[in-house]
Amino acid sequence: MVIKSLVATVLYFSIYFIILFSGITNLTFMFGLWMLLGAAQAFIGTSVMHDVLHGSLTKNKLLNFGLQIPVIAIGVEPTIWKLQHNVLHHTYTNIEHADEDIASRYVLRMTENQPRRWFHKYQHYYVTFLYSLLTIIWMTAKDFIKLGKYYKTGLVSSKKEAFKTLLNIILHRAIFYFIFLVLPIYVLDFPPLLVVAMFVSMLMVSGVVLSIIFQLAHVVEDCVTLDQDEEKINENWSVHQLMTTSNFAVDNKIITYLFGGLNYQVEHHLFPNICHVHYPAISKIVKATAQEYGIPYHCQKTFGSALKSHYAQLKELGRSDSLPVTSTLVYT
Repeated sequence: MVIKSLVATVLYFSIYFIILFSGITNLTFMFGLWMLLGAAQAFIGTSVMHDVLHGSLTKNKLLNFGLQIPVIAIGVEPTIWKLQHNVLHHTYTNIEHADEDIASRYVLRMTENQPRRWFHKYQHYYVTFLYSLLTIIWMTAKDFIKLGKYYKTGLVSSKKEAFKTLLNIILHRAIFYFIFLVLPIYVLDFPPLLVVAMFVSMLMVSGVVLSIIFQLAHVVEDCVTLDQDEEKINENWSVHQLMTTSNFAVDNKIITYLFGGLNYQVEHHLFPNICHVHYPAISKIVKATAQEYGIPYHCQKTFGSALKSHYAQLKELGRSDSLPVTSTLVYT
């Protein structure tokens, strides 16, 4: 895992230095390099940052400090990520109004509990473009908005903590924009607007890749969503994770490597503090135990079938107020 972290980080910055100092003047090739940089950004996000911010990579404080470099280099503010992902998403998976990953976004209907509007019947066509905006919104406004929300709801407990987090966001964003936008505008022999377009293309590729990977785990045909105001759910937490989460392409070692084990989302949700390199071994135990007790264990055979299921789910959500029941929970 340490080697993988180094490989991902070196790859990311190698592409960056090629862009900056190779003297390439071919516009098409340069755009291709920026888009490849976006893919490398997503690779760090899934394979390094995700484990680092879950605290599952190492307990060594010095190594953890060093691993903040690739996290900051892709523009992530650790405090906000941990609150939205580790606390809200992992605790309240696929629960309406609690899990922000399935929150209503007006232009998208992510669950049958959200209001359906006339244009949602086309959402499976335009959703990929919206996914491409994810990282752009993230790098500009999202963390500031989330900080205000989390302070109001008490997830950020004090003004001192909120102010410290705000300063961190500003500092990390300043570093990110200076390295990946200001310096390229100054160094590259292209008009500034073209460099901005290249920068945006990087973020759009990263946004699509990250969105697709995470959505294939929860917004697919097999997974359950809940809409309730009560503080308790009917099932225990572990069973709830199995009901609301799906794996995909678990036999594909390349996808497992490139996606940081996030194709083993069932195991990740059950054991978020265990490094993703252990998920293939753990999955055999989890699957056998689920079968023993009659608990669903959702898994799409290939990446393509999971992708098809996600877009089919969005299509159905856009055209029907309620979805057909695709799985039944029966356990003893």
